[in-house]
Amino acid sequence: MELNGIRPVYNACSRLIDVSVLSGFEKKTAVYYEDGNITYKTLQTLVNQTANMLKALGLEMEDRVLIICHDSPEFIYSFFGAVRIGAVPVPVNTMMQAGDYEYYLNNSRAKALIVHHDIWKKIKHIRKRFIYVREILIISDIATDIHEGALNFNLQISEQPVECQPSLTCYDDAAFWLYTSGTTGDPKGVIHLHHDMEVSTSHYAKKVLKMTEADRCLSASKLFFAYGMGGGMFFPLGMKASTILVKEKTTPKTMFQTIEKYKPTIFFGVPTLFGAMIEHVDQSGECPDLSSLRICISAGESLPSSFSKKWNHLFGVDILDGIGSTEALHIFISNRIDDMKEGSSGKVVPGYEAKIVNEQGVELPPNEVGDLIISGDSIAQGYWNLHEQTKHKFMGKWFHTGDKYYRDKEGYYWYCGRADDMLKVGGIWVSPIEIENCLLDHKAVLETAVIGETNDQNLIVPKAFIVLKENFTPSEQLKKDIQQFVRKNLARYKYPRIIHFIDELPKTATGKIQRFKLKELLHS
Repeated sequence: MELNGIRPVYNACSRLIDVSVLSGFEKKTAVYYEDGNITYKTLQTLVNQTANMLKALGLEMEDRVLIICHDSPEFIYSFFGAVRIGAVPVPVNTMMQAGDYEYYLNNSRAKALIVHHDIWKKIKHIRKRFIYVREILIISDIATDIHEGALNFNLQISEQPVECQPSLTCYDDAAFWLYTSGTTGDPKGVIHLHHDMEVSTSHYAKKVLKMTEADRCLSASKLFFAYGMGGGMFFPLGMKASTILVKEKTTPKTMFQTIEKYKPTIFFGVPTLFGAMIEHVDQSGECPDLSSLRICISAGESLPSSFSKKWNHLFGVDILDGIGSTEALHIFISNRIDDMKEGSSGKVVPGYEAKIVNEQGVELPPNEVGDLIISGDSIAQGYWNLHEQTKHKFMGKWFHTGDKYYRDKEGYYWYCGRADDMLKVGGIWVSPIEIENCLLDHKAVLETAVIGETNDQNLIVPKAFIVLKENFTPSEQLKKDIQQFVRKNLARYKYPRIIHFIDELPKTATGKIQRFKLKELLHS
């Protein structure tokens, strides 16, 4: 039946889960988690029950559902359960502070919150400040963890029917949001459409990684990141493969143990983790068995060539470096299994276009540094409620990445830094403004500016230049106290690894900090 005004139905949940069941993969393991496994049929059933629960609670098409969830099956149930009924899941970082979650909930106008019990305990005291939230669902196996005004997620879905027809969503409907940090310090809601996951899968997972249903994927990057969501969820599901979920914090030891236990064939990491895993082997003298891996992937920041060489020497497997973004959903430039150039980001992924342009938007010849712009069907619709920023970043079919690059004559792309002051620490975008605002709350700090400094391993870490208030004297102990203050008030990965006390900050006549002069100090 055709209805006037209704475009052909396309639902990402159906494309990534139902198709596998209908194709005869219902008994295949979709998810490995905590010594258990979940088949595609069981996954479909639990997603359907989650969808029915959300409908029973009054959630409708286009309603936002904020998800603060560790890497666990409940993340997948919540995400695709919302997508199935046309609601919009908004997964966010599990490592943030209570005030950050207040921002996410109020900015997204989420009507429902799905949250792991350990995180809920940290934010329940500000419940009254969640303006739009009607329903709170707590993921917990313990009934006593449920507080007044909240529901037990696991109990609620267990009482729901196991069948659920997808809503009449279409190819270009909003499917989910991901938040990315901005230069102002306020995260931006990136709106992705129903087709974006399938497009990214068909271009990168299938054509670059050569993924098949025989693969097992392990992502060290968590599911709430675009990079982790691809490697740990929609790539394996879209290719009828399997994913291995790890709830615990990502550490070298945890990753080595997980690889040896579950035997993944594809491992998604970030440069800082690969470096830490190499260091773990050097320090312990033990070399874990990673023979199950056929390929590793790195993104989030440029991979030092020394890491890729040492990794291959230790484990006999290559790391494919690439670049992606939250706005593009995943990797759009990458090295290939049979075509690698160490130190470069590789070549454009099939299905995408890339240009290096000058400030006037004119494409530059090979070996000239300029701004990287990209085009492809997985690129987001735009930013939520940020009209001007959307206009400046999304121009026609082109997205301005904010990265400085050059392309050599062979078509390889080489990273040259950021066009703005954003930092990427451990593969995660960090706003220097956010760190500065936190530092200014410290009793000893008068003025501050944060920039990125390259450490001995060629990775970016935050460095804070600080002007102290009177009656405070620079000391190593004060540096430690300030670092601890930031760790306490922001996500731990955001604290400045280096603190440099300075008499005054370089400024323009109008009082703006001249960051380029601070960067010059690093090389003087």
